[in-house]
Amino acid sequence: MDKHPEQEKNLEMYEAILKLETVDEAVRFFDDLCSRTELKAIEQRYQVATMLHRGWIYNDILAQTGASSATISRVNRSLQYGAGGYDIVFERLDKDKR
Repeated sequence: MDKHPEQEKNLEMYEAILKLETVDEAVRFFDDLCSRTELKAIEQRYQVATMLHRGWIYNDILAQTGASSATISRVNRSLQYGAGGYDIVFERLDKDKR
């Protein structure tokens, strides 16, 4: 795994996330870790990423999610040129659906 310098000090948190076993545990952990505003922003970005992955267009995503065009663009850049995290998750979720 390539480490980004800003993440090295946070690896323990990511290891803690991997210890969660259920969706309920994840919800409870993130409710404790993040403010409601932070969670809504993260959830919205994930929703945008999912819609882009499924081929939705910007205007439809904007109408459905209320995300700004800047947020949609930022998420799209991450999907296209990011670290590949979305790709890993979407590939595994798609595999689970089969």
